[in-house]
Amino acid sequence: MFRLNRNVIRWIIILSSFIIISLILWNTYAFFQKFKAEERIKMNTWSVAQIDLLENIDDLDKDVNNVTSHVLTEMTTSTPMLVIDADGAVNNYINIEETKLSDSLKVQRLIAKFSNENQPIEVKVGKETIQTIYYGNSPLLNKLKYYPLALLLIILLFAAVVYFFYRSSKNAEQNKLWTGMAKETAHQIGTPLSSLVGWTEILKSENVNPEYITEIEKDITRLQTITERFSKIGSAPTLQKTDLVEATSSSFEYLRSRSSKLVDFKLNKPNTELPVNLNPQLYSWTIENLVKNAIDAMKGKGELTLDISQNDAQVFVNISDTGKGIPKGQFQKIFEPGYTTKKRGWGLGLSLAKRIVEDYHKGKIKVLHSEIGKGTTIQIALKTV
Repeated sequence: MFRLNRNVIRWIIILSSFIIISLILWNTYAFFQKFKAEERIKMNTWSVAQIDLLENIDDLDKDVNNVTSHVLTEMTTSTPMLVIDADGAVNNYINIEETKLSDSLKVQRLIAKFSNENQPIEVKVGKETIQTIYYGNSPLLNKLKYYPLALLLIILLFAAVVYFFYRSSKNAEQNKLWTGMAKETAHQIGTPLSSLVGWTEILKSENVNPEYITEIEKDITRLQTITERFSKIGSAPTLQKTDLVEATSSSFEYLRSRSSKLVDFKLNKPNTELPVNLNPQLYSWTIENLVKNAIDAMKGKGELTLDISQNDAQVFVNISDTGKGIPKGQFQKIFEPGYTTKKRGWGLGLSLAKRIVEDYHKGKIKVLHSEIGKGTTIQIALKTV
């Protein structure tokens, strides 16, 4: 019920915002048109004053009407205007830089621009058109014209901020949920695991085949490792100076012994130690996820190669397979939570690997190379110590 009400409230807010924005834009448009009409009236008044001036200019005994003089000098304080004679010459200009009138091509461009913004006004004495007034939008009108665009931009930016805040909040909530589930899983595994350790000790006293007990102890150790991994999710892991070659080899060999014999495992490693700051449990989880993904990509048959190398500042772990490959447009997408191409799977393995490598170990993980039908190479890069 609460979720339903929250969704209703969300849609009411969205609808109200849309209505308010529409009203603002409509009123701005209406104001723009009204202001434009008032400028038109002002220019018509100016043209009438110009006619009055032209009709009396030849009468030397008659002074120019004060109203006419006032209109001609005061009513075009900001509107750019060109007055063109019947023969096409510039008779007068207002609020236009003189340099723009020195070139006839520039004059024609101004005339075309003003004609596009406002319909020209013809100045007639009798039935004869002796001048044509071309005028553009005033600076204030131009600013008002772009105001809706600025408003829309602000609204879009605000909507983007709200959206990213919502996404961040949702992701934080999901991370909290996954962390809680992981820790609860570790807690639930811990109880039967303790019991299995006890039963193993009993089996030892019952003279059971030692090989059976050894295998059981391996699986118990494996379960303890899994428990430690889940318990560390959501907490800042402790990093310790560790030989990357040994940590990688250990995880790789464990998977080799428990994988299909149709997969040809190859490990290329240096003969020297490569110390890095690692959390061994989480790092081994990353290697296992990458190796299992590679095996799945090859459908359980192919060649899987792990190469360890270094330069002056970093060590590199490259895991290559001969699987189906990844399209170039999905190189980044495969590390997103929930993304998977499998019919079964949650799409968490690679996103978890990315988080362990980049967030916890401050390294980098990426698709180094991939070719459809030939395979993929994923690289982990970590700083040396």
